[in-house]
Amino acid sequence: MPVQHTFALRKKLYKKHSIGLGVLLCVLVFAILSSITFGVRSLSMGDVVYTLLGNITDVKTQIVIWDLRIPRTVTGIIVGAVLGVAGAIMQAITRNPLADPGIMGVNAGASFFAVLAIWILGITSIFHLSWFAFLGAGAAAVVVYGISHVGAAQCGSVTPVRLALAGAAMNAMLFAIIAAILTISQETLNIYRFWVVGSLQISKLSETAQLAPFMAVGMGLSLWLSHLLNTLALGDDTAKGLGENVYRIRLLSLLAITLLCGSAVSIAGPIAFVGLVMPHIARLWVGQDQRWICVYAMLLGAIILLATDVIGRVVLTGTEIEVGIIIAFVGGPLFVWIVRSMRIMQN
Repeated sequence: MPVQHTFALRKKLYKKHSIGLGVLLCVLVFAILSSITFGVRSLSMGDVVYTLLGNITDVKTQIVIWDLRIPRTVTGIIVGAVLGVAGAIMQAITRNPLADPGIMGVNAGASFFAVLAIWILGITSIFHLSWFAFLGAGAAAVVVYGISHVGAAQCGSVTPVRLALAGAAMNAMLFAIIAAILTISQETLNIYRFWVVGSLQISKLSETAQLAPFMAVGMGLSLWLSHLLNTLALGDDTAKGLGENVYRIRLLSLLAITLLCGSAVSIAGPIAFVGLVMPHIARLWVGQDQRWICVYAMLLGAIILLATDVIGRVVLTGTEIEVGIIIAFVGGPLFVWIVRSMRIMQN
């Protein structure tokens, strides 16, 4: 009887999660159409659909859709999905509901290398800055992991607390150096502030395509690790007792986070709140199963980034507000509501 009850419960949960997945996919399709339709020059949904099907010959409409809106929409989907999954993995390995990808020092490392590239090498191209940002993200993650590994022999592995503290120290140090450089170099500030605000305008599909292999490896690794993270959530000692290699799981998870966040930050700049908030929204629906959390966070990240990008285009007539600014306005109150609803601050 207990076995039958467990099977029925799993079947019910699977059906519930599958329905939610279908709803999110429908919302994502609507968000994609909205992203292509609305902007400084708004189009009708019918024109968008007809153009995508090849039935409209208006040159201006085709240029707006194929050369401007679709590349921006594709970038928004990829960056949002990547940040959502990275946040879910980060919160799982640190067992910290307030963790986001930035806790690994990825954003700080990317920003630091970008500033150095502008200040020392005189690079002004956003395209070239993206590669320095990617390298900086990876370098910062390696240093953070190395610092957290000091003394790990006594505890057997890199602990979540040690990892979070090392990341916080790295963030504080690098952002202090960045502030000092920007204080003495106005030219560096002028270029850097356009990148750091977070925008889907600064990337091109060619750049996204070059970083696609890194994101694909990171995404595949994250989804493969998701079932192992369920075991890790039971605690390191329990996971070891069940035969899992905690050290390897955490190391591979950090590698996946670095690949995902490094790519996303280099493409669109350091966009906040997506990796922090989306996993919590996913948990409200699917519970603590990391396999479903990763999938839901991926779709939710894509949806929220496209939605906020559309809001930034239409909220002011004749101009745009960068998505990094809009997501901060939306993500802040949303996260406060999630914290209150989940009561995670009681502990």
